[in-house]
Amino acid sequence: MQYTLLCYETEADFARRNDPAGAGAYWAGWSAYGATLAQAGVFVSGAGLLPPDQAATVRITAAGRAVQDGPFAAVKEQLGGFFIIEVPDLETALDWAAKAPSSTGGSTEVRPVLAMPG
Repeated sequence: MQYTLLCYETEADFARRNDPAGAGAYWAGWSAYGATLAQAGVFVSGAGLLPPDQAATVRITAAGRAVQDGPFAAVKEQLGGFFIIEVPDLETALDWAAKAPSSTGGSTEVRPVLAMPG
């Protein structure tokens, strides 16, 4: 079964991405995690995301399309990226999520991937 690991990071985590003092350790952690997923044969897909200030939220209302800059909800943790893994069960997916760098300072949401009919 496929699961999506949604990696939520703090504003400080996003800042470390480009900070000369912290970027090396930040990216090394994510590179090692991705490599571990691949070596275990569970990696399907994944990508990092630009910070929330680069995002837009779209809603269709009776008045038409409404676009809001940034994410819709004001939260302390923001979606930093995702991995799709293929593992036998939820418990195994939770084990992999616990190893994600985001689980230490932020959080990692585990959600089953919906199998499309047909």
